[in-house]
Amino acid sequence: MTTAARLTSERPFAEARGTGSVAAMVALMFMGSTLLTPLYSMYRQSFHFSAIVLTLIYSAYVVGNLGALLVFGRLSDQIGRRPVTLLAVALAVVATVLFLLAAGTSWLFVARIISGFAVGLASGAGAAWIAELDPAHDRGRAALLVTSTNFAGLALGPLVSGFLAQYAPWPLRLSFVVQLAGLFVVGALVWGTHETVTRDSRRSQLNLRPRLGVPRAILLEFTAPAVTVFGTMALIGFYAALLPSLLAERLHRTNHAVGGTLVFWLFAVAVVVVLLSRRLASRTAMLAGLVLLLPSLALLELAEWLRSMPILLGGTTVAGVASALGYRGGLQVINTISPDDRRAEIVSTYYVAGFVGNSLPVVGVGILSGAVGSVAAGAIFAITIGAFAVAALVVGARYARAG
Repeated sequence: MTTAARLTSERPFAEARGTGSVAAMVALMFMGSTLLTPLYSMYRQSFHFSAIVLTLIYSAYVVGNLGALLVFGRLSDQIGRRPVTLLAVALAVVATVLFLLAAGTSWLFVARIISGFAVGLASGAGAAWIAELDPAHDRGRAALLVTSTNFAGLALGPLVSGFLAQYAPWPLRLSFVVQLAGLFVVGALVWGTHETVTRDSRRSQLNLRPRLGVPRAILLEFTAPAVTVFGTMALIGFYAALLPSLLAERLHRTNHAVGGTLVFWLFAVAVVVVLLSRRLASRTAMLAGLVLLLPSLALLELAEWLRSMPILLGGTTVAGVASALGYRGGLQVINTISPDDRRAEIVSTYYVAGFVGNSLPVVGVGILSGAVGSVAAGAIFAITIGAFAVAALVVGARYARAG
């Protein structure tokens, strides 16, 4: 076999290996964002902070997300995917060490901000890198892989930490030891992955001026997936931040493994739905996700009112389906409408909408709970997110491009 033929035959394998490495990195980064979910109640007991402070700690993550995406969302277009991704992994290591050594509430705030910054960097660069590593440049397949790895990481986080916290020694430490080991492994894998941003395609000048990167020509098409991911991530944020408190206060379930398993179930359902719906058109998936947000919110609220675990499990299942379809469909629409030279910037802008949705409603619920009670606050949350879903349905049905 000639050298040229050998290189040609080896290229698909190298690209597949690179895609797997980047996907593993994305999954592990998102896993780190939900490791804390079953641990929040333990931190409250250890560090003696209120429910409102809990929601602020959760939302500090978004401060880092927005800083990374607004200021550095275009960085991987300018200097390459690999250096930005390696920087993200290094920052995740710093955040994990801070969680591991945490001795007070301030440690959690700082660690969450750095963790959010790391995930913000990795999510935009990783999504663009996976799309470019695909041998057929199939953006739909790339969106499917990114979405499934995101949800897989989010699922593993609470499952691992919930069981380790309940049944293993060092309940507030061991999960982060596991995460730290994984970060070193994916860092080595990313180091050996092929760079897709060539010297010719890099921007000539480094530009870190914050901006939301949506060209006017696709603004209306961008609106529907942006609102979709806002509502989807708001629902996910409610589960990730407040479900353990809901289980303890309303359903009297204090086992950390139970809380972690329920959140795991939400994201595990999402992974399965993403894979099963891969042939579903992006616009159809996005609109179906929006429709299903409404019953999932209703079931969540009903479970809280009736203190019913079966209803909560049913609502969690519907929420998993809604999250998968809405998030995957929206991201695939974004990949379809994005120009090649601005893909990371536009994907990062999409993530901005999601991270804002993941944070602000949760903080609102925390504040309202102190004023009107958790049940009324949950009802206001459900009505607000439901209104966003209806608005996105109207816009998406009219403007979203089929694909």
